[in-house]
Amino acid sequence: MFVDKVKILVKSGKGGDGHVSFRREKYVPNGGPDGGDGGRGGHIIFEVDPGMNTLINFRHKRHYKAQEGADGAKKKCHGKDGLDLTIKVPQGTIIREAESGKVIADLHKADDKQVIFRGGHGGRGNQHFATPTRQAPKYAEKGRAAKEYWVILELKMIADVGLVGYPNVGKSTLLSMVSNAQPKIANYHFTTLSPNLGVVSNQYGKQFVMADIPGLIEGAAEGVGLGHDFLRHVERTKVLVHVVDTAGSEGRDPVEDIYAIQKELNEYNPTILETKPQIIAANKMDIEGATENLEALKKTFEPQGIKVIAITAAANDNLQALLEDISELLATVPDEDIIFEPEFEEMPKIDHEAFTINNEVEGYFLVEGVGVEKMIGYTSLDTEKGFAFFQRYLRERGIIEALEEAGIAEGDTVRIYDLEFEYYK
Repeated sequence: MFVDKVKILVKSGKGGDGHVSFRREKYVPNGGPDGGDGGRGGHIIFEVDPGMNTLINFRHKRHYKAQEGADGAKKKCHGKDGLDLTIKVPQGTIIREAESGKVIADLHKADDKQVIFRGGHGGRGNQHFATPTRQAPKYAEKGRAAKEYWVILELKMIADVGLVGYPNVGKSTLLSMVSNAQPKIANYHFTTLSPNLGVVSNQYGKQFVMADIPGLIEGAAEGVGLGHDFLRHVERTKVLVHVVDTAGSEGRDPVEDIYAIQKELNEYNPTILETKPQIIAANKMDIEGATENLEALKKTFEPQGIKVIAITAAANDNLQALLEDISELLATVPDEDIIFEPEFEEMPKIDHEAFTINNEVEGYFLVEGVGVEKMIGYTSLDTEKGFAFFQRYLRERGIIEALEEAGIAEGDTVRIYDLEFEYYK
């Protein structure tokens, strides 16, 4: 089964907590704090696997989690770093953040390997908080939190040439005649249910990759038919070849067919037609009525700079001329990969010291801010020393003064995220 779009949950490893301990050994005076640091959490890494060509492996496993860092230990022992989690994907996979749809990474090279989400840093042990006036700190930092996101993996096939057109116009037949591909061919709509790739060699020995994009129909950009699922593969191609039933054997007008496909491509992504050279392969020239329609195609599209080549794919008629014209068009396109630039920013830059106080909440004064939230996360508040350290932080940052200006009185309740305490001066 060909699968080219999946949604998965990835989570990096949480950092290990710092340790609180003191060196106590016989004949060793003034041992002091010796709590070790927590280990780093594991990273989430995506790597291209050249042997993969579909995302089917992700259909049955949706949750991926890196290992957490181990906590620090006594005698300044550092916690073990969590193991990184490497996720293998096919070449051409784009990773998007699910909620915003923004691109996180584009793994377009055969050897691409990127760290997508880093594990949390380990917390510092109490050895780091000793000062001349605070020689026995009984608190340590907690490890940084893991990063957890739903992401969408999109596979956009990498090909030089994309064959587009209505179902049953001969795209698969053309690909089978000019390349080593062996797609399923039958005389009914939607025979091709997934894109097929083939390597084409022209008479000059030059090679390029051709992709047969499953049949598009009117409304494909809005999700009608199969085309909606495969329009994304057109974005990676450098040249578009419109394959059309010149004879109109199914009662359609070939000129209107080209306009309809162009409309769907433009509605899906306007830059496709703006940036990709186009050529028309007027197929099925051996059927009655094709000659008159060929003239109409040339009269309509050649003034627009789109060349029309008459072929009969099933009889291998004039295919070499088509390949030569495709090669000439490819030579005009810059020889560089089509890359989707990263757009996703994990966290905007903000003032970590900023805070707000809301005294309109019934029953307590609410304090919020990134700085105080981080301090709660890094400080062990279940010890007297740790809580005293946190109180000192509130005073040094001006939060206590701001509470007093807001009208707080002794005995009033202060709430800072999950922490609640009564205020006494």
